[in-house]
Amino acid sequence: MALGDAILACLTEHPMTGYELAKTFDSSIGFFWKADHQQIYRELSRLRDRGHIQGREVVQSGKPNKLVYTLTPEGRAALRHWAARPSSPSSIKDDLLVRLYALDSIDIDPLRDDLMARLEHHRDRCSRYERILNKRFPHGVAPPADLGKLLLLRMGLRHERNVADWCEEALDMLSALSHGANVVPIDGGQRENNG
Repeated sequence: MALGDAILACLTEHPMTGYELAKTFDSSIGFFWKADHQQIYRELSRLRDRGHIQGREVVQSGKPNKLVYTLTPEGRAALRHWAARPSSPSSIKDDLLVRLYALDSIDIDPLRDDLMARLEHHRDRCSRYERILNKRFPHGVAPPADLGKLLLLRMGLRHERNVADWCEEALDMLSALSHGANVVPIDGGQRENNG
C-alpha cells in the first residue's frame, strides 16, 4: 500500500483539508499506517497532479484561506483498482524482537525497561481503541457504511490487548530468569502432560 491509497481511503469519508487529513491519520489510519504531516502534504500534491483529487479554495476571514480536497472520479477508480488487488501481510521489523533473539548475550535490565515501556504504550493504545469504539459504536453495531471501521477498531483492540499480554508474559519470564531460574515456564507455567 502506498500513502496515496491511504489518503484516497480517508477522503471517501468526506472532503478534508491537508490539516484535517493529518489529524485523521493521527487518530485513525495512523494506528496502522504511519505518515507525518509533511509526507501527507507532499502526497496531496502528487495526487492532484495525477488527477485523483481536486482542491477547492475556501476563503476565510481573519485566517489564511484553506484548500479542501475531494476525490475525483479518477481517484475513486484508482482506489477501487488498488482495493481489488490482493493485500500482502505486513512484515515485522522490530529491534526489540531482535534483542530477544540475542537474550543470552545482552543485559536484561535495559531490555526489561524497554518491555515495560512497550507494555504501557500498548495499554494506552488499547484504551484509545476502547474509547473510540464506545464513542462511535456504543452498541457494538454499525450501519453498512461504517462496518469496515467497526471491524478495523475491533481488530486493533485485539492486537493491542494481545501485544500487552505478551509484554506481561515476557516480563514475567525475564523476572524468573533474573531470579536465577534454570528453566523458565512457558504458557503461564501450564504444560500439557502427554504421558
